[in-house]
Amino acid sequence: MIKPSPLDDPENAAHAWAHFRRIMRLMLGITVVVVVIALAIVYNQVEDVSPHFFIATALGIGFSMLLMSALMGLVFMSSGTGHDESVDNSLDDLDFRNDD
Repeated sequence: MIKPSPLDDPENAAHAWAHFRRIMRLMLGITVVVVVIALAIVYNQVEDVSPHFFIATALGIGFSMLLMSALMGLVFMSSGTGHDESVDNSLDDLDFRNDD
């Protein structure tokens, strides 16, 4: 029998998603700071760089950090809410046939 997920309860789900949004806001702030520091370092170290380089650097660092933050946040949310325990990993119902 499949156990219900704690995220099926609207109150638990609202709390979990609010926590996820808080984490993402924090990570957005950290990402902006890291991008600004990286662009300042590049500006001070390299001469005659195209503005496209700065745009690509900012987008690359920003997108990578936000994507990693979102994925790790979802992993933590799934584990922290008990959603992982509700998954049925039983192999008893599968019929393995060896037709050699």
